[in-house]
Amino acid sequence: MVRVVEGDLLDQRVDAIVNAWNRNILPWWLLLPQGVSGAIKRRAGYQPFRELRRVGPMPLGTAVVTSAGRLPYQGIIHVAGINLLWRASEQSIRDSVTNALARAREHGFRSVAFPVIGAGSGGFNEARALEVMRSALEAGAGGLEVTVVRFHRK
Repeated sequence: MVRVVEGDLLDQRVDAIVNAWNRNILPWWLLLPQGVSGAIKRRAGYQPFRELRRVGPMPLGTAVVTSAGRLPYQGIIHVAGINLLWRASEQSIRDSVTNALARAREHGFRSVAFPVIGAGSGGFNEARALEVMRSALEAGAGGLEVTVVRFHRK
């Protein structure tokens, strides 16, 4: 089941959330907290990002799971959805979704919440990103409960 809601990714009642991340080339401590990653850093603390640092550079479209720090989730799935020029593409979005779903299954998560990958810092059109994500999710979600969260300020 795939549903799209408006709200805050960090308020979803799921097993894991997805962080639309860069390719892990720049150290996490050099990046100014912004968007999804910034919200996660503020509420989860730095532990998930310290774990992510150990992974090293991530190929575009890949996904890695870390702990959730102070957040109430079983894990955070970090996807490398934007390239070195801070841009997303249909392929990077599709691959990020596919790999995030694979990591969710490997870790036994039953439910996962995604932001709209590529539509923030990645500069990709939100409506088109949502279309690409829906297509990839419908093809690969299987038995996972999936929520895509369109950010909405309270």
